[in-house]
Amino acid sequence: MVEELVTAGIALASAGAVYVMAAARVVKQYERGVVLRLGRLTSVPREPGFTMIVPGVDRMRKVNMQIVTMPVPAQEGITHDNVTVRVDAVVYFKVVDAADAVVKVEDYRFAVSQVAQTSLRSIIGKSDLDDLLSNREKLNQGLEVMIDSPALGWGVQIDRVEIKDVSLPETMKRSMARQAEATRDRRARVINADAELQASKKLAEAAQAMSDQPAALQLRLLQTVVAVAAEKNSTLVLPFPVELLRFLERSGLQAQAQTEAYERRGAAAVPEARPEAGPEAAPGAGSAAQSPPSSGTAPGAEAAAALEELPEAEQLP
Repeated sequence: MVEELVTAGIALASAGAVYVMAAARVVKQYERGVVLRLGRLTSVPREPGFTMIVPGVDRMRKVNMQIVTMPVPAQEGITHDNVTVRVDAVVYFKVVDAADAVVKVEDYRFAVSQVAQTSLRSIIGKSDLDDLLSNREKLNQGLEVMIDSPALGWGVQIDRVEIKDVSLPETMKRSMARQAEATRDRRARVINADAELQASKKLAEAAQAMSDQPAALQLRLLQTVVAVAAEKNSTLVLPFPVELLRFLERSGLQAQAQTEAYERRGAAAVPEARPEAGPEAAPGAGSAAQSPPSSGTAPGAEAAAALEELPEAEQLP
């Protein structure tokens, strides 16, 4: 009798141990346990730690609550300005309601992946190429809203969406390179012109200051000579004074003006002598015209008198 009781006790203990092993479940800290009892969802998902279920009656499915990083395959599309591009992205999401993630969608990871791909194609068609290249933050926000709208009904929350890379055709890359080069060339020319303008203004101010003090120009000339001679050169450059060139130019202009005035005086004196030697004059008039003037004045004296009659503006200083 005792042996039968011992045997029954051992059998009962073994059955209890098997039952506990079959019913015992451990839910990790980053997981939640969704229990389906006879196919129906229980009220509250199981919290992390040790829990028990009814073997053969309950089925528990563990749902990961961590943030999941899912790469979106590269999608090829045509932008709003008719440029063919390939864009890939990455989606960060997490499950906020374990029961909805198990009951309302068959595979929430696959569903989020498909929604991300279709949303990425849609955002490519609505955007320009410049927005894809330079205004990604705004596109990321719009893509996040497009993916998050259906995902909320699945107990999934989109944490962040980032566009990783935008692949362009080779022809478009060359065109953009030429555009960037032209833009930089234009910027360099504008900067150079601005520098020339500022330098001309400073030089004008320096010339104004030197014009008040003529000795400053000589000092500047000596400083230039010292700067050139300090390089151990065998050739010494001496600047030619600009004032001397201006003096020679004024002298040449005044001499030319005096010559032209003398020629005009001579041309005006010739017609006055021609009527005396005309055909109606007396026979002895020709010999009188060819004779030297009776006044006794030399041609040089006449030229000096003509120069004295010139205006003051045409005479030498």
